Amino acid sequence: MSEKRDFYDVLGVSKSATAAEIKKAYRKLALKYHPDKNEGDPAAEEKFKEAAEAYEVLSSEEKKARYDQFGHAGMGGAAGGGHGGMNMDDIFSQFGDIFGGAFGGGGGSFGGARGGSRRVRGSNLRVKMKLTLQEVTEGVNKKIKVNKLVNADGVTFKDCTTCNGSGRVTRVAQTFLGAMQTQSACNVCQGAGKKIDKKPTDADQNGLVRKEEVIEVDIPAGVMEGMQLSVTGRGNAGPFDGVAGDLIVVIEELPHESLRRDGENLHYEAYVNFVDAVLGSSIEVATVNGKAKIKIEPGTQSGKTLRLKGKGIPALQAYGTGDLFVHINVWTPKKVSKEEKAILEKLRESDNFDPKPDHHDKGFFQKMKDMFH
Repeated sequence: MSEKRDFYDVLGVSKSATAAEIKKAYRKLALKYHPDKNEGDPAAEEKFKEAAEAYEVLSSEEKKARYDQFGHAGMGGAAGGGHGGMNMDDIFSQFGDIFGGAFGGGGGSFGGARGGSRRVRGSNLRVKMKLTLQEVTEGVNKKIKVNKLVNADGVTFKDCTTCNGSGRVTRVAQTFLGAMQTQSACNVCQGAGKKIDKKPTDADQNGLVRKEEVIEVDIPAGVMEGMQLSVTGRGNAGPFDGVAGDLIVVIEELPHESLRRDGENLHYEAYVNFVDAVLGSSIEVATVNGKAKIKIEPGTQSGKTLRLKGKGIPALQAYGTGDLFVHINVWTPKKVSKEEKAILEKLRESDNFDPKPDHHDKGFFQKMKDMFH
């Protein structure tokens, strides 16, 4: 599969484009590549779908903000599909209002040449998913239970008698210019062209019932707290056998017992005793999936930071992995025995224990500067 193009490039607009500019750019492309004008041209159909997907994201403030922050990965690593799982019915349903009477004899419906009716889209579902640091780092497949609206068993539909299945109603008004004909979505079937024929007793007026469903969601490695992933078509079913909405998965990252996350990097506070700092030793430090042994060099100063390269979080939208920074803290006992105090008093008299920092012993701010360069 070829790499997906940037949505702004697809529509030919800048990131600072207004909603009106985005809508205008999409309309121009959709008119150019509409299947009714390019019958039998698969390349044009692909461009038509690509433009529709780009517009679906950039026309929504919420989705646009998520895309600007996380790119394609933030739009649903769980969704899959070359065009986010969109099909022609989805496009005709979601974007019909942008074209007015451009197709289908001025019908005002995006699927005018296909009879004028449209599939009504169901609402989105939003769920929170709690992930451990290990799941965030490695990626994970999760099964979640959702309570959603689905078509009731045994429900059937028939053409709407108000619009005769077209999804549109025509009105004629007399003006000083003569008779003017206008079309709009049928208010009885909401433009679907259908109404319920047979409905089970437990179904609502749209033929829907609530049902618990188990859905698998693939979480990519490197997701962050608050990120939203969209699973296309796994939300509530649409009225009158319409298009299902999406399942929006909001990431909630559980705190780790020992590690602190900062973007792709991890931080660990290691405490060593005074003797080990002076003579050198080895200690175990926590990692995402276990422990690692590191060496403490003789003469290690409190505040020293050791860097374990590649032991952090994978970058979601780029190559590479963050690092694990181990911050060394030399532990100072709060109480000592008489014997310990005597030994320390004797050591205090030694010239070797007087602080003599040189240019290698950097201060706090220089260490922080070096850490991220």
